[in-house]
Amino acid sequence: MHDSLDNKWLCIELPSIEYMEAWKLQTDLVAARKDKIIDTNVILLLEHPPVFTLGRRGGLNNLTVSEDYLEKAGIPVIRVERGGNITFHEPGQLVMYPIVDLNLSGLRVVEYVENLEEVMIRSAFDWGIKAERNPINRGIWVGNNKLGSIGIAIRRGICFHGIAFNVNCSLKPFGWINPCGLQDVGITSMEREVSHKVSMNEVRDSVKRHVQAVFGIELVMTSLIELQSILATDPHGHTQTFSLRSSQGKNSHR
Repeated sequence: MHDSLDNKWLCIELPSIEYMEAWKLQTDLVAARKDKIIDTNVILLLEHPPVFTLGRRGGLNNLTVSEDYLEKAGIPVIRVERGGNITFHEPGQLVMYPIVDLNLSGLRVVEYVENLEEVMIRSAFDWGIKAERNPINRGIWVGNNKLGSIGIAIRRGICFHGIAFNVNCSLKPFGWINPCGLQDVGITSMEREVSHKVSMNEVRDSVKRHVQAVFGIELVMTSLIELQSILATDPHGHTQTFSLRSSQGKNSHR
């Protein structure tokens, strides 16, 4: 691994946060990356409270329960700009949002998506789960059951959104949709595959390790507070520029 700043990505670990809060953070980071306010790629690792999201190909026709049913259950349905169809997020599912400049990283879109799949495949294998790609839909599968989903968006060469990796999540709400717009497929989790709960912290560590190996980069841990202080502007409207050089020695874990 080279010691170049190009091969170091920031990583921020978060708890369970609302979907739109994470979306706003992503779009702020995309803008900061595009405007050279941040000079490196960024990965967010987090979980979401229960929420259904509709991608660009998503339609409410893939709900198998009524919107009133979901409203009574207190689960919102949010339309977003990522690719793919309808999916579900909840605690116990590890979500990773990389904000990546594909051109500067030398990555084609297909290669990038395959790398995200590879990260999940290797992470699952750490628990003896043999997941694989499936030509019918992006993500990773165990047989006819989907274990991890991928949905990305690209804005001026900056990629965002990312992966949803089922660890200990409840599978019942997936029965209220045609996952990813597909019929006659199932959803599984690591917990289901190994018949016991899996440590989310250990899965986070596994994913981070494989991101570094698959993308050939080094993750530099930082805090959300430090990142937000850089994204904020001062009273005169001047924005600071974030550089990994200035963050060394101040990295913080969750």
